[in-house]
Amino acid sequence: MTSLPDTETSLVADPEIDAPVGAAMDAALSILRRNIETFGSRYPDDTTDGDRYPLRPAGGRFPEGANRGWTTSFWPGMMWIAFEHTGDAFFRDAGLAHAADFARRVRDEDDLDTHDLGFLYTLASVAPHRLLGDEDARSAALDAADHLMRRFLEPAGIIQAWGDLSDPAQRGRTIVDSLMNMPLLTWAGKQTGEPRFADAVRRHTTQVRTHILRADDTTFHTFYWDAETGEPLRGATEQGAFDDSCWARGQAWGIYGFALNHRATGDAELLVASRRCAERFLAHLPTDKVPYWDMVYTDGADIPRDSSSAAIAVCGLFELALALEEAHADETDAEDDGAAERYRAAAHEILASLIANYTPETPEAADAVILHSVYDLPKSVGVDEGTLWGDYFYLEALMRAARPGWKPYW
Repeated sequence: MTSLPDTETSLVADPEIDAPVGAAMDAALSILRRNIETFGSRYPDDTTDGDRYPLRPAGGRFPEGANRGWTTSFWPGMMWIAFEHTGDAFFRDAGLAHAADFARRVRDEDDLDTHDLGFLYTLASVAPHRLLGDEDARSAALDAADHLMRRFLEPAGIIQAWGDLSDPAQRGRTIVDSLMNMPLLTWAGKQTGEPRFADAVRRHTTQVRTHILRADDTTFHTFYWDAETGEPLRGATEQGAFDDSCWARGQAWGIYGFALNHRATGDAELLVASRRCAERFLAHLPTDKVPYWDMVYTDGADIPRDSSSAAIAVCGLFELALALEEAHADETDAEDDGAAERYRAAAHEILASLIANYTPETPEAADAVILHSVYDLPKSVGVDEGTLWGDYFYLEALMRAARPGWKPYW
């Protein structure tokens, strides 16, 4: 099946798209098209090197360019947005080729010991099933959801983030990013009617809200539970400045992830959590509205920016605004405090800065769609480079700005 169902978003470009957003989308899709022609069926690395994406390096039994790691799905995720925006079969066919490879990956059980199966299979498999009715992609996504459920730990009520479940260093640990992996389980629950998926989402997000979101509205990157007793133990970081600092990307995941999971569960406390993350994020931005890698730093700090955090936050702010509007519509007696419009305006302001200050001068000048991201500064990985997730969420942010009614894949 190669055409969109009538119920989905139109592929006809909107003539009312804001001119800077439209120009930014055109430039981004030009870069994406060139990258697809360069990489073919292989995968770029997590980050650029000098603003150019190398092939994903070989590792163990995986050859160069293989589908491994947690970021490969952002690559076809961009293709699906490009297809929806343009209707161009070039992007559709590229996305379908990767959907087939992700189906192979889950069948062969290649590099599946991670909670990031949610990132991987929502974008690579749920998207083509929703857009094109691809049944092989649906089957692959359901298999991935089953694998993800194997990581659910009783009695802690969490999904373990990383590593083999027998690894004592990782046992009982989850991370704030996990909020973005829950939509795969929500989708699987709707597809199958099995309540175990929704129950896992409800319990996991409650634990994240209770223990990763701190009293000052900042977020831990990671948190540990005793895997045998379920007792909460301690928060920490892997990629932030300090255990008790506010890693910018984690705070952005909180805005977006709590809002998405509010939509899935109806838990009003998750909407409150998203707002808390958003208020803290917006209150500690530097002048140009794009955060430093960790939000303990602000104007004048000699510290790298993380444009990917800004792109994620834009998507989250759009989602939060929509969730608040829906909540007010459902509760006719509720007072609208204007927060939805304020968050939407903030999203547009941050996006405008990304477009103006963090994109390549020309589409030929870099392989990354946005520049000046950080993967992992403490380990000196991908510092001041482009990232696959930064590119994806920037493209999603542009799509949300261009078409407010667009339905994201999460």
